[in-house]
Amino acid sequence: MGVIICQTCETTIEHFEEEKVTTLYSNKCPHCQEQAKLEK
Repeated sequence: MGVIICQTCETTIEHFEEEKVTTLYSNKCPHCQEQAKLEK
């Protein structure tokens, strides 16, 4: 089992099937991307 985590807010974005346990980091989750658009 694997998990994708947002680097900005540390929330879990998605779980996926994997043979071994894996943690991947994404630059920004959809929520953080929306916040960035609103700040501009």
